[in-house]
Amino acid sequence: MTSMESLIGLVNRIQQACTVLGDYGGDADNNAFSSLWEALPSVAVVGGQSSGKSSVLESIVGRDFLPRGSGIVTRRPLVLQLHKVDGKAKEYAEFLHMPGKKITDYAFVRQEIQNETDRVTGKTKQISPVPIHLSIYSPHVVNLTLIDLPGLTKVAVEGQPQTIVEDIENMVRSYVEKPNCIILAISPANQDIATSDAIKLSKEVDPSGERTFGVLTKLDLMDKGTNALDVLEGRSYRLQHPWVGVVNRSQADINKNVDMIVARRKESEYFETSPDYGHLANKMGSVYLAKLLSQHLESVIRARIPSITSLINKTIEELESEMNQIGRPIALDAGAQLYTILELCRAFDRIFKEHLDGGRAGGDKIYNVFDNQLPAALRKLPFDRHLSLQNVRKVVSEADGYQPHLIAPEQGYRRLIEGALSYFRGPAEASVDAVHFVLKELVRKSIAETQELRRFPTLQAELAAATNEALERFREESKKTAIRLVDMEASYLTVEFFRRLPQEMEKAGNPANQATPNEDRYGEGHYRRIGSNVTSYIGMVSDTLKNTIPKAVVFCQVREAKLSLLNHFYTQIGKKESKQLSQLLDEDPALMERRQQCAKRLELYKAARDEIDSVSWAR
Repeated sequence: MTSMESLIGLVNRIQQACTVLGDYGGDADNNAFSSLWEALPSVAVVGGQSSGKSSVLESIVGRDFLPRGSGIVTRRPLVLQLHKVDGKAKEYAEFLHMPGKKITDYAFVRQEIQNETDRVTGKTKQISPVPIHLSIYSPHVVNLTLIDLPGLTKVAVEGQPQTIVEDIENMVRSYVEKPNCIILAISPANQDIATSDAIKLSKEVDPSGERTFGVLTKLDLMDKGTNALDVLEGRSYRLQHPWVGVVNRSQADINKNVDMIVARRKESEYFETSPDYGHLANKMGSVYLAKLLSQHLESVIRARIPSITSLINKTIEELESEMNQIGRPIALDAGAQLYTILELCRAFDRIFKEHLDGGRAGGDKIYNVFDNQLPAALRKLPFDRHLSLQNVRKVVSEADGYQPHLIAPEQGYRRLIEGALSYFRGPAEASVDAVHFVLKELVRKSIAETQELRRFPTLQAELAAATNEALERFREESKKTAIRLVDMEASYLTVEFFRRLPQEMEKAGNPANQATPNEDRYGEGHYRRIGSNVTSYIGMVSDTLKNTIPKAVVFCQVREAKLSLLNHFYTQIGKKESKQLSQLLDEDPALMERRQQCAKRLELYKAARDEIDSVSWAR
């Protein structure tokens, strides 16, 4: 897509969004938003009744979709937004009053325009300033916003109020007087240009002609031997922009449902083969008119970008001020409610992680568990009692049974070590519990500190219950892992430690620590040496667990809390129906609607500002 198409498409989308959000119209409460619409250029199609306005619009679109008939057919403004889409995309139309319904049958579009007109004006010849909004998405159009207005008339006919002439003119003026409105003045070629209603009105509101494009219709219906070259070449009435001639479908073609593509081809052939207009053929026709308007729109948009951006920035400030007063948006449909809940949860999750990672206070308490509480608990373990001389003698003796050990009391060693290692379970479990209580406290703090959650006590309660449930699961897994580390130490002793003992004793060369051949193997020195060896081994294991228990706790609890604290909650939330989601977001519906509209506007204008910045100066 070219930068021009991007700019015009952007303006189209902003106008459409303004319309959807109710920012277009004379609502005094939406002056800023109405001003944005008015700051964006659009094309108003102006002409007398039966001047060929509808045919010109249909030629630009390439579809037969407008109501037809005698007299006043267009009785409400039709805001027609053309959106160019990818060549492979399916073409469809969509009415603002029928959101989400993609219409591919243009006969239905025509009938719906008629029906929607009748809903407001009744089946009369009355007019209404309330516009009908129609968007067409097609690869065969250019990005444009066209406004089809009721045809100007000179007299009131049966069934119309006597003020109809003035009413129509005032309605048309309300559009074309706007400085950013481009006027597409439709005049039939088989009438004197001096009597053209469209040219007369455009001259009054745009005396310089900067905003006016003249279009001559019905060139093929002029009297034989006459032509409109004086007008088309600017001699009869000069405009700043070139006149464009078009040849629409004849009534016979319309009755035969001649395809618009065929009609465009016939139009092109008419100009190319015409002895009068052949030299202008490349600047005539509805296809050229659409491109000309699109190119002009691009230049107008570029010139208006500073003022548009300024107005958007002002609107953003107003909306942000309003949002600060009413809070973040809460939508009404289930999908948006789910998104809102997830956003609130993410806000909580961010604060919770900040506590853990040091952005907020609290995470240091976990480190305190490992650096102070765990070592203190390990130091307090009753190894002195377990490895007392009396208990060592008892355990070693009982381990030998009725046959005394021959060399070293291996079974006695093992029983002493296994008994001592069982004491490590307590500090391991205590470390898990201590970190669990720290995490619970951080969850409580994080919920309280999440500003967005304060308006939703039900969601707070649900979130607290879900996080506590998750923390319990993490605690159980962490406890299993920590105990497993202790059990691993008991299941397989470090043999290398005991193999080094004789070597270390020899190096020490201390006779007091070495038994003589005559020494009683059941003497006090023997048992003291066993106790000392076991104490050294337990000290080594203690140092190991002092390092591995924190790793297990962090991996199973802290890490999991950071990665998946709300995973189960997200799964459960995704299964809830709209009513259940609404109960979690228990607010006043009127306030929710106000917030939703404000949020949508804010999103629109921020996106518009960003997109204008990205494409406005692209080449």
